[in-house]
Amino acid sequence: MMRQYELVERVRRYNPNVDEALLDKAYVYGMMKHAPQKRASGDPYFSHPLEVAAILTDLRLDDATIAVALLHDTIEDTDATRAEIDRQFGPEIGTLVDALTKLKKLDFVSKKTEQAENFRRLLLAVAADVRVLLVKLADRLHNMRTLQFMRDDKRLRIAEETMEIYAPLAGRMGMQSMREELEDLSFRYLQPDAYQSIVGRLDALREANKNLIPAIEIALTEKLSSNGISARVKGREKKPYSIFVKVQRKSLSFEQLSDIYGFRIVVETVENCYRALGIVHTTWSMVPGRFKDYVSTPKQNDYRSIHTTVVGPGRQRVELQIRTEEMHRFAEFGIAAHALYKDGDRIAGGRNIVKLSEASGAYAWLRETIQRLNDPNLNPEEFLENTKLELFQDQVFCFTPKGKIIALPRGATPIDFAYAVHTDVGNTCVGAKINGRIKPVATELANGDEVEIIRSKAQVPPAAWEQIAVSGKARAAIRRATREAVRKQFGGLGRQILERAFLRAGRAFSDTLLAAAVHRLGHSSVNEALTAVGRGEVASESVLKAVYPDYQENRGQPSQKSAVTEGWFDLAGGARAMKFRVPDGGADDRTSIPIRGLSGDLPVHFAPEGGAVPGDRIVGILSPGEGITIYPIQSPALKRFDEEPSRWLDVRWDIDPADPARFPARISLNSLNEPGSLAQIAQVIAENDGNIDNIKMIPKAADFHEIIIDLEVWDLKHLTRIIQQLRTKPIIASAVRVNG
Repeated sequence: MMRQYELVERVRRYNPNVDEALLDKAYVYGMMKHAPQKRASGDPYFSHPLEVAAILTDLRLDDATIAVALLHDTIEDTDATRAEIDRQFGPEIGTLVDALTKLKKLDFVSKKTEQAENFRRLLLAVAADVRVLLVKLADRLHNMRTLQFMRDDKRLRIAEETMEIYAPLAGRMGMQSMREELEDLSFRYLQPDAYQSIVGRLDALREANKNLIPAIEIALTEKLSSNGISARVKGREKKPYSIFVKVQRKSLSFEQLSDIYGFRIVVETVENCYRALGIVHTTWSMVPGRFKDYVSTPKQNDYRSIHTTVVGPGRQRVELQIRTEEMHRFAEFGIAAHALYKDGDRIAGGRNIVKLSEASGAYAWLRETIQRLNDPNLNPEEFLENTKLELFQDQVFCFTPKGKIIALPRGATPIDFAYAVHTDVGNTCVGAKINGRIKPVATELANGDEVEIIRSKAQVPPAAWEQIAVSGKARAAIRRATREAVRKQFGGLGRQILERAFLRAGRAFSDTLLAAAVHRLGHSSVNEALTAVGRGEVASESVLKAVYPDYQENRGQPSQKSAVTEGWFDLAGGARAMKFRVPDGGADDRTSIPIRGLSGDLPVHFAPEGGAVPGDRIVGILSPGEGITIYPIQSPALKRFDEEPSRWLDVRWDIDPADPARFPARISLNSLNEPGSLAQIAQVIAENDGNIDNIKMIPKAADFHEIIIDLEVWDLKHLTRIIQQLRTKPIIASAVRVNG
C-alpha cells in the first residue's frame, strides 16, 4: 500500500507548491476511519481510496481533489459525517465528498425509470462540479481493476454498468486512455470467450513480430529528424475491445485487420504536425480513405490529432496519429487537462477548475445535456435513451453554406443537422441540399458534406422524423414540437366543445372564468384544461360545474345531442381521405374551421361494426385518446353513450362529386349451402360495382349458412340496390344491412 510521503511526492512532481498538510491530514483521517474494514480481496479497505487518489495524480489534479479521493467513502462506509468533514477539511471538500456519497447509491443496471433517474442525478452532480465525475471515474477504474474478487453476478452487473455508462462518458469527456481501459476490463467479463480469443491471437502476433514496433519507431524518428523535425514516436498495440468492435462493425476476420499497430508522433508545433504529415506521405504510400484531420476540425470533446494510415517499413500497414504535446495532454486527460498545473502555479479553488472546464467542448456537451433535463415533456426514459445514443456515437463533420462546422453523430441526417444549427431551423425544415443537390431528409451525411436546409414557416415536423433522427437534441425537439401540435389541436377542439356546452346551458364562457376554476379540475392552466376536454378526458359538464357550482344538468333536453363543435374532419375510410362537416347550428351554415385528421393526430374512424355511408344520418362520438368515431344514427352501439352527451358531435356528409370515394358497410345474408352459392353472391356485388373487403361464413343448419360481408359502396342508394339484387336470388333467404 502506498505510503503517505509517496502520495505527496506524486503530487509534487507536477505541483511544487503541494499542500502537504492537507494531504497528510486526509491520508491519516481516511486510514483511521477505514482501519477495521477489508476489501473483498482481503486487502485493507483504505488501499482503495489510496489507489483512486493515485489515479487522479496521473491526471495531475489539484490538492482538494486528491484529498476528496482519500475521503470519498468515509461518509458512506464509516461513522464520519458531512458536518465532521466540513469542520476538518472545509465546505469545498465536504460538498464533493457528500456528492460522491449520494452517487455511491446509484445502480444503473435496473428498471428503466430508476436507471434514468440515477443517470440524471449523476449528470446534475457533475454539472455542479466536474471533479465529481473525475473522482467517480477513478473510483470505477480501480474497482474494475480488482473486479475478479467480486461474486459472479455482481461482476457482470458492474461490468455492464461500466460499459453502458462510465466508459462512454469518459470518452465524451475526452479521457480516451481511461475509456479504453474501462471498455477492455468490462469486455473481459462480459464476453470472456471473445476476449480470450483476441488476446491469444495478439500474443501470437506479438511473438511473430517481436522487433516490429521498435523498428518502425526508429525508422519514423530518423526520417523526421533527417528533415529537421524533433519528434517523440511511440508505438502501441490496439486494445482487445477496440479490435472486437472493428471486427464486428466491418465483418472482418482477425487476419484482415490492417491497423493493429498504431503510432503516435508527438511534435513541438502545429506547423510541424503538417510538415511531419507531408514527410510521412512522401516516404510511404497512404491508404486511401484513412486520413482525418482533427486539428483543423476538433472533436466535440476537444480531441485534436491528424490521423493517417500508411504502408510503412516492412510493407506493414500502420496507423499514425500526429499531434503536439498540448494536444497529446488533452487526448490523454480530456476534461481533466483543463485543471492541470502550469509553470508550477496552483490553480486555486474548485470554482476556477470548473470555469476552465466550461471552456471545453466536452463541458459544452454536458451543459446542453443538462438543459434537456429541464424539458418537462421529456420523460426520464426518453432522456436516457437519447443521451446514450450520443454517448456511443462517433462523429461526422459537416458544413453550413457559410462554412460553419457542425459536428454530428455518425449516421446523422439533414434533420439532425437542422436541429444542430437551431431548433427553429429544425422545426421549419422541409428539405435539404447536400453539396448543392436536393436530397431526401433521411439521407445519411458523410464527413465534409455541405448542407443547406430548405425551410417553410408553415412546416410542423412530422412525428415520424423521430425515428429518422439519431441525435438526442433532434429527437427531443421533434417530440416536443409534435406534442405542442397535438396540444393545439385538442385545445382548439376543447374550446369549441366548451363554448357550445356553455351556450346550451345558457351560461357565459370565457378564459377568465375558466382560469378561476382550472384548479378544481386538477389542471394548472387554461390550455391544459382545454386540451383535456378536447381529448375527452374531462367532460364539459364537469367544467360547467367547476365554473358554475350551482349548475344543474338536465338530461331530458333533446338539445344535449346537438352540435357541440364545428369544422372539417379528414376521414381515412377507404383509399382516400373524406371530409365531414360539423355544422355551426343552422342547417345551411357553411362556416368551418380546418381540423386535420390522420395528418394532425386527431384521427376520425368509421364504426368498427357496420361502418357508415353517405345518405345515412350520422353522429360523431369523441373518445379519449382515440379521436372521433362516425356512427349511423340508427346504430345500436350509440346506446352506450346516452349518459355522456358531451361526447356527441353533430356531423354531416360533405361529399365532393368531383372526388368520389367508397365507404364501408356490412350486410348479413342467409344463404343456401350449395355449390356455387358464394359465386352467385359475388357476381351480384360485382355487377353492381360493389367491392368485397371481407367475408365470414357461419354454419346455421345443415342447408344454410349466415354470410357476413364487409362491402365498400358509394352511398346509401348504391348499398340498397345491392341488397335488393341479392334478395332476388333463389339461394338467398334473407339479406339485411348490419349496424353495429
